[in-house]
Amino acid sequence: MDAARARRLADRIRQIVAEMLERRIKDPRLGFVTVTDARLTADLRDATVYYTVFGSDAERADSAAALESAKGIIRSEVGRRLGLRHTPTITFVHDPLPENARHIDELLAQARARDEEIARKAQGARPAGDPDPYRRPVVSDDLDDADQEEDEEDGVDVPGGVGRRAK
Repeated sequence: MDAARARRLADRIRQIVAEMLERRIKDPRLGFVTVTDARLTADLRDATVYYTVFGSDAERADSAAALESAKGIIRSEVGRRLGLRHTPTITFVHDPLPENARHIDELLAQARARDEEIARKAQGARPAGDPDPYRRPVVSDDLDDADQEEDEEDGVDVPGGVGRRAK
């Protein structure tokens, strides 16, 4: 089957289900449900509808039960509106993405706080050793010509000089 067609139909299913939850399903157990995504198999037989619920774990469980009980009505409406030969079965899955995003935001906030604390502690700090612990090559301009010639005769490698000589 055409994957682009399956994506278009899945998007349409998401819209139909969201509209039905907003307007037609009047179950008191149904909390503040948001349909986040819908996916349709390539053979157009099975649809998975992802949703989130704003509220506690008990409200999530109540909303899941309300969605399961309304599944038949929702499937009938999806079939009527899509006009497919076979109406896909619908499975509702709670989408953990918002909770995961919230957890990641909390971890990032903790990391930022630790970074700020380390920066605060490091503000007045000085290096324990030399301010510049790296050795720098001797620049040939610092040596006068006599020293350079003497070093070259002794076989010392001088930057900009001839280098080691075989003896």
